[in-house]
Amino acid sequence: MSGWLPTAPCTPAACVDPVRATASVPRAVLRLTAVAALVLAGVALSPFGRRVPAEWIRRWCRLIVRAAGVRVRITGTAPPDGGLLLVANHVSWLDIPLLAAVRPARMLAKAEVRRWPLAGALAARGGALFLERDRLRALPATVARIAGTLRAGGAVSAFPEGSTWCGRARGRFHRAVFQAALDAGVPVQPVGLRYRRRDGGPGTAAAFVGEDTLAASLWRVARTRGLIAEVRVGPLIPPGTHPDRRSLAHAAQPPALEPAWTHAALVAGTLARPHEHGTRAGRPVLGA
Repeated sequence: MSGWLPTAPCTPAACVDPVRATASVPRAVLRLTAVAALVLAGVALSPFGRRVPAEWIRRWCRLIVRAAGVRVRITGTAPPDGGLLLVANHVSWLDIPLLAAVRPARMLAKAEVRRWPLAGALAARGGALFLERDRLRALPATVARIAGTLRAGGAVSAFPEGSTWCGRARGRFHRAVFQAALDAGVPVQPVGLRYRRRDGGPGTAAAFVGEDTLAASLWRVARTRGLIAEVRVGPLIPPGTHPDRRSLAHAAQPPALEPAWTHAALVAGTLARPHEHGTRAGRPVLGA
């Protein structure tokens, strides 16, 4: 692996708490079967992608997360139409459908995702922009492709931390993807993602970090009871408000990790009412 790639220190042994409340094995199998059925349905319908209403896609993505046994809570204002860069902190494979539940977009993903069972085929058919993370020389061309998509009025989703983190800690946003937003003259939509248990404790069971395999992570999530995914759509950052990608990346740090956004604040009702429309360490997505 190239030395320039961002990595996280998180590992399953050090960062992921043992599952306290477990679902039965039959229930977990049923959950994973439902997830697989929904993903297969998405693969079958992907050739009709442009004709499928965005609201259907959002509902389908929420269903995938819900089928895995995870409740979804979304706060904030819906993102605008047109060219838009959505950026979020990265904790889990669940982040991908959760971002699409906010606004369907072309996902920026590492090239390895293309080889994932079912999900890889769906990502490819859905127009994912794949990054060859071991080829630093390919980065400018990838940024240019992202900018072209944004100029054409499309939305692109990315995880600028470049690696998954367990949720207790976070990485800094790397700058490269923000250059595409600057070049295209489009706004940036920060989205914060956080997982917790029903009792308010950290939902580290959702984390996909270290030497974790996708199969192990899927099974852990399916066996966990009372897991909640909280999605906060932050204030939109209009184009022209930041002179360079460094300051833009800093401004876009995820709102979900701000101290004010806590379980206590949600219970007290100090945040917007949630609305419902129904990697291992060094798993980089985009760095530099």
